[in-house]
Amino acid sequence: MKTISIPYYTSTLDLHVDEANLKAVVTAKMHEYKAGKTEVELVHEALEHPIASPRLRDLAKGKQKVVLVTSDHTRAVPSKITLPILLDEIRQGNPDADITILIATGLHRPTTEEEQRRMFGDAIVDHEKIAINNAFDPDQFIHMGVLPSGADFNVNKLAAECDLLVTEGFIEPHFFAGFSGGRKSILPGICSQETVNENHSYKAISSPYANTGVLEHNPIHEDMLAAAKMVNVQFIFNVALDGQKKDHRRLGRRPGKRPTPKALPLSANGASAPALPAISWSPATAATRWTRTCTRAPRPLPRRKPVRVRMVSSSCAAAVPTAWAAPTLKSSSRWAPWTRSTVTFPRSRPRETIPEQWCPQIYARILKKHPVILVTTYLKPEEVRKANMIPASTPDEALEIAYQMKGRDASVVVIPDGVSVLAVKE
Repeated sequence: MKTISIPYYTSTLDLHVDEANLKAVVTAKMHEYKAGKTEVELVHEALEHPIASPRLRDLAKGKQKVVLVTSDHTRAVPSKITLPILLDEIRQGNPDADITILIATGLHRPTTEEEQRRMFGDAIVDHEKIAINNAFDPDQFIHMGVLPSGADFNVNKLAAECDLLVTEGFIEPHFFAGFSGGRKSILPGICSQETVNENHSYKAISSPYANTGVLEHNPIHEDMLAAAKMVNVQFIFNVALDGQKKDHRRLGRRPGKRPTPKALPLSANGASAPALPAISWSPATAATRWTRTCTRAPRPLPRRKPVRVRMVSSSCAAAVPTAWAAPTLKSSSRWAPWTRSTVTFPRSRPRETIPEQWCPQIYARILKKHPVILVTTYLKPEEVRKANMIPASTPDEALEIAYQMKGRDASVVVIPDGVSVLAVKE
């Protein structure tokens, strides 16, 4: 019997799998990387040798108004380490620079002062100028043109009117933007709700290129990239995180890509709070971790291909989705996923997109192909069933349910930290 620790909220849960059933345990290559230096040393080294860019201190010379965009409380960016060094690097170029730290919230709630102190440290909160993007306050934004998709580009005025725009973040596979990080600090990070909603529209999400690891022809990525260029981002500092969610290198290449065995009927995945904070509020988002991943546009699965069972370990601690997403998620009670019946979903025009509409849209796509067993101790079983998932309180209980569905000889592949793995078929 093999024991595998599955990330769950702020801790882990154990999954026990008979070795005769266990086909593979898939982890990212980045988890195996040994930097040989401290995180502080790595940040300094990256700033001393930027990729295809002058040093940040050189860019800061003569720049009076500087905006440094950083991630909010839903991302595991090690800002307590990176921000002080970035600020010092800017001031090395211009000691008198007027610097504003702009927190990129996208459509999330504002980051609280307590969260800022945890993320940035007391010194930065007490002594630096901090602004929080509010996508729902039209007075914060300025219209800068039209994006390739035809969407209006409304960006935070602070970023549009500064002399030097710098962003920081981290990169991991993203299930419809291809990868996170980089241009995402701008869109959706510091854009108005209208711009974000159009970027996440039904049409954009429906593109076969809007998928994990896919950038070429991805309409969501293309709009994000155009937005970053239009607002003139001049320097980006991104990190990649190891298995403990610690910064271990600047990203000079893509996150670990691992092959997964073919035609496995069972798969298990976990999600920790620091790695997947968005997963904590909605069972729909939990299931989206099972978007099919590949390095090119996906092809439709054959109709008679055996249905796989997906096991997702996610706390869903906040339990209730945001108010605007709730009506759409309620429609999930009409979905009959693994019977392959017709899914009713509002195919709205881009400018009519409601916030978080992408979540049940991708959720429906997954449930049409795969039964999903959700391991959670925060939602009541009836809440999980209303979302057309199968409830379980432990990974072992979920595995037993899966065996009952697929047979005792079913093969099992486990991806303990699914968000960091870009899986491709062998």
